[in-house]
Amino acid sequence: MSSPDVVVVGAGLAGLACARDLVAAGLEVAVLEASDGVGGRMRTDLVRGFRLDRGFQVFNTSYPQVRRRFDLRALRLHPFTAGFVLAGGRGRYRFADPTRRPDLAGDLLPGRLAPFRDVVALGLLSARDMVLPAAVLRRGRDVPTRGALVSAGVSPETVDAVLRPFLAGIFLEDGLETSSRFFHLVWRSLLRGTLCLPEAGIGAVPEQLAAGLPPGTVALESPVAELTDAGVLLDDGTEVPAGRVVVATEAPEAARLLPGLPVPPGRPVTTVYHAAPVSPLAEPTLLVDTDGRVLNSVVLSEVVPGCSGDGRALVATSVLGAAAWEPQVRARLAELYRVDTAGWEHLADRRIPYALPAMPAPHPLTRPAALGGGRFVCGDHRATGSVQGALASGARAAREVLADAAAGVRADPLAGRVRRRAVRAGR
Repeated sequence: MSSPDVVVVGAGLAGLACARDLVAAGLEVAVLEASDGVGGRMRTDLVRGFRLDRGFQVFNTSYPQVRRRFDLRALRLHPFTAGFVLAGGRGRYRFADPTRRPDLAGDLLPGRLAPFRDVVALGLLSARDMVLPAAVLRRGRDVPTRGALVSAGVSPETVDAVLRPFLAGIFLEDGLETSSRFFHLVWRSLLRGTLCLPEAGIGAVPEQLAAGLPPGTVALESPVAELTDAGVLLDDGTEVPAGRVVVATEAPEAARLLPGLPVPPGRPVTTVYHAAPVSPLAEPTLLVDTDGRVLNSVVLSEVVPGCSGDGRALVATSVLGAAAWEPQVRARLAELYRVDTAGWEHLADRRIPYALPAMPAPHPLTRPAALGGGRFVCGDHRATGSVQGALASGARAAREVLADAAAGVRADPLAGRVRRRAVRAGR
């Protein structure tokens, strides 16, 4: 780490993807991570024998970056049910993908979950999003998601009663003001992929990325105090010189290291974990609160049985905002699951102040990484708030670093190395 070609600040998905691509191009990279492990927000902790992710998260197998970068078999993925259960004042209904689980799609019959015209409109929208290339969806007119759904023929009543509660858990906002372009891409990924969790927890995803880097590339517990003309300065006073620096932290930290960098506000969420004596829902299905008192809940031990160390059921419940009152959450879960929750053990809360970047319409689906002067930035706040967005942003940063060097914008050994590699490759 004495004098790498590139320093990457942050070992989340974006930083690791960037580092992997730079190393593949033959460069020496140092990844500096402030915490004691890789992954950023994608971490898994062991608490009293239970594997708790840092906030409820899912892994979508349909993302192009996921298919390109990961050995999915090695992650030992466990799928969720293709659909979700709506519970609340209207009763309990199931929204299931009829192409995968026709046996569970009875509530999609006209008049149960929604009127016939709404079911048809949503079916046409889904067929369009599933069939059209992603590039076409990215070029569509960008409006708030609620407006796009209504324009597609779904009644406001069905949007508010069925789709808004589910999408609020994805966007972490309940007004459906999020970019419709992003909505269509997410809807497409849900239709084409499978939502899963790795057997070892969501933290196994960044750990697999990091394992593909040369030994010693990632330095943990190495917080960066500031960027300097020569490279970066660590909190302990150590300076790491580098011709180029990529800031791959979440948005607030990126703004601190790169003064003047515009960053979107964050969407906060809190996940409350309970251990229940028996499973309150004996299937790996997301339970969505139509009344909005919580976002959603899921029995994680039904998805990944090994996440519970003592045979009890592990329940994860997400609440919009950076705080949640556990007794109130527990009381709501008794209503949603229709069980007595008095004997449930409160394991932990995971508060994520910047769980997602806000993406109100119109929203650019990608932003340049190069800032000039050998400085670059990547992360989901430079693309979309998703695994795909973080990985794609890291890939873009790597491409722009290599292009910057190959163009000889700054004369240093990195530029020469890139040119020599290009010659050897016959380009």
